[in-house]
Amino acid sequence: MSVLLVTGTSTDVGKTIVTAALAATVRASGRSVAVCKPAQTGVAPGEPGDLEEIARLTGVENLLELARYPEPLAPDVAARRSSMPLLRLEDVCGAVSALDADVVLVEGAGGLLVRLGIGGFTLVDVARGVGAPVLVVCGAGLGTLNHSALTVSTLETAGVWCAGLVIGSWPSAPDTAAVSNLDELPSVTSTALLGRLPEGAGKLSEPEFTAAAPAWFDGIEDVLFR
Repeated sequence: MSVLLVTGTSTDVGKTIVTAALAATVRASGRSVAVCKPAQTGVAPGEPGDLEEIARLTGVENLLELARYPEPLAPDVAARRSSMPLLRLEDVCGAVSALDADVVLVEGAGGLLVRLGIGGFTLVDVARGVGAPVLVVCGAGLGTLNHSALTVSTLETAGVWCAGLVIGSWPSAPDTAAVSNLDELPSVTSTALLGRLPEGAGKLSEPEFTAAAPAWFDGIEDVLFR
């Protein structure tokens, strides 16, 4: 089993759609895939969350959500405010390791250092606990160089392998900053840019999404099937 964690340089950079595209790419190779979302926030019980969006786009059914909190806040804050149990690092690592699939994808919440539960553990701690690399989803335009460099540097300092960068939403009419960042992102972070998803990819139907997804990446096989 191969495990890959997906984080973002911030919230709303496209982690869920990238995770769905990775899942579709795994399935297109003939391998099985499972997706874990340790903490879902800002979604009430019974409402569709990130995993439901992944299922809609890919048809993947092996999905695991460990905690759900109604307020759109960091998971540990949302848990305390709702008087709901906080996640435990050992439970998250155990649940990820127990999933039965060739490739297990774990989508974080917000950015890399968002606190997920008891003791303030983050996705970095989960990565260490399961011995897995982290893929960073970043923006295309102004600000992404700094945000991406900070995220990659944090992973390196923690001794966690950064598997690469993926631009979560590539604009249909990219400006000068976005175009130049295709070269600057790998240069500034010393990390490979492994793909870019087209703007609006999340609005595609399942057949359209699953057919197109593998072509959005370049060299991702070495990360997924290592």
